[in-house]
Amino acid sequence: MAKGHRSQIKRERNAQKDTRPSAKLSYARVSVQKACFVLDAVRGKDVHTALAVLEYNPRYASGLVKKLIESAMANAENNLGLNRDNLYIAECYANKGPTMKRIKPRAQGRAYRIEKRTSHITVVLDERK
Repeated sequence: MAKGHRSQIKRERNAQKDTRPSAKLSYARVSVQKACFVLDAVRGKDVHTALAVLEYNPRYASGLVKKLIESAMANAENNLGLNRDNLYIAECYANKGPTMKRIKPRAQGRAYRIEKRTSHITVVLDERK
């Protein structure tokens, strides 16, 4: 059963809003598995170290994650007034997005299905105390 009126539930949910700076990239044309290789390399590091790691990472997703971290840093500085030097990557994860289904013609009239996967990548920063 529900606990209270719908407006009361919404009010309580909005009161618990996360105030940490973050950035999200939706519908990124990279699979979740491939994005997680890059995210695992930078999770928990301070932002300057993470950007240095991503600069020389050869994977395609590293460019996407690098831009995402820079965007989250700008959000922290402009919206919340935080210092860039104290920021670190508190959370980063990739969720599954919609899959585009395509057909690849094969021999003898057959057709193989190709799945072009997408993901939603999120980076949440926090300030070191």
